[in-house]
Amino acid sequence: MNSKNSNLTRRKFLATSAAGLASAGLANIAPGLAVAQTSAETKQSATGEIIYRTLGRTGMKIPIVSMGSGASTNAGMVQAAYEAGVRHFDSAANYQLGANEQMIGRVIKKLGIRDKVNIGTKIYTPAERRNMTPDLAKKKLLKLIEGSLKRLRTDYVDIIYFHDVNSADDVKDPVVIEAFNYIKEQGKARAIGITTHSNMAAVINEAVSAKAWDVILTSFNFTMADDAEMMAAVKNAGENGIGLIAMKVMAGGGRWPNPETRQDYDNALITTAMFKWILRNEQITTIIPGFNNHEQLRLDITVASNLELNEREKKFLSDNRITLSMGFCRQCKKCLASCPNDVDVPNLMRTHMYAAQYGDFRLARNTIDGIPKNQGLVNCTSCPTCTAECTNTVDIGRRIEELKLMYA
Repeated sequence: MNSKNSNLTRRKFLATSAAGLASAGLANIAPGLAVAQTSAETKQSATGEIIYRTLGRTGMKIPIVSMGSGASTNAGMVQAAYEAGVRHFDSAANYQLGANEQMIGRVIKKLGIRDKVNIGTKIYTPAERRNMTPDLAKKKLLKLIEGSLKRLRTDYVDIIYFHDVNSADDVKDPVVIEAFNYIKEQGKARAIGITTHSNMAAVINEAVSAKAWDVILTSFNFTMADDAEMMAAVKNAGENGIGLIAMKVMAGGGRWPNPETRQDYDNALITTAMFKWILRNEQITTIIPGFNNHEQLRLDITVASNLELNEREKKFLSDNRITLSMGFCRQCKKCLASCPNDVDVPNLMRTHMYAAQYGDFRLARNTIDGIPKNQGLVNCTSCPTCTAECTNTVDIGRRIEELKLMYA
């Protein structure tokens, strides 16, 4: 673990939460704290400098707080993030139809800092890979990386991701692996990775077995504390040299289904508690929260040099009311087996999160458009089956009805 000098500045919140894990030997500790107290070798930088970690076998050293730029349209915040000490910027070819990559590329080029920062971007979404033959798939992937490099104004990216993988079969697709390795061999990417929003534990474990991927960008937050399978998968990946980056770190955004449960906690406390919980697991190299103003950036970056939990943060993480009020869909896919109409409930829940909680209607539209027509919203009869099967007490039926109002 390394530390380096940097400035400070702050971020946005987005809020939400929940947890529960009585792990071995910690049965009397509040569930939300269990994982945090079993890891955390470095809790605080002795000099107050930003903590750096090594991204698995890639050897890249990056600060533990990075920038998820997906919802940002403010180029000034990219510069502010760099000045605050952020060195890793996350984007995707489909964010804002390519405009997000263009924004990041312009700022980094203007500042002349390409050799001082890491860029991760994502290509080959589920919609883009539908009905692909092996020949077409390889050509498509090579065309997509060239498009990203052009928009980012660079000859290479540090990480190129196979975007939104939710099937273990996709992880080991030999055509995709060959194409991504070719990109890496050509020097157009330093590392190759996958991103996963659902079925994460199975996807992560398959990525370890495939021995092809350097990095995994995964949903990971303290609502998963009682998910032993997910926690074991994260440990498995980290111990096998895969670099792990966490997204969905605020577990769905700031608009909670039961906001009255937040009355004892302010936004700053919720944010720092949730970030620290993730980063005290040292298998996670960095997190990629989104921030759209200086206040949010300043808040986020404070966590980068101090992972020690204060008493109020501990209280929040152990408050069962928070767990029950959260309603975060973990994308476990357990509901799929019970659906009589083969509806893609997990991706509909992601659509709802982006629209109703993030307020990012472009990302919501992209997500719902990526669902095959025979598994989409029109096929859902709003029966109560999936809600009854949910492992995290999400009111799926209500969210489906809200989606129908938005997208019918």
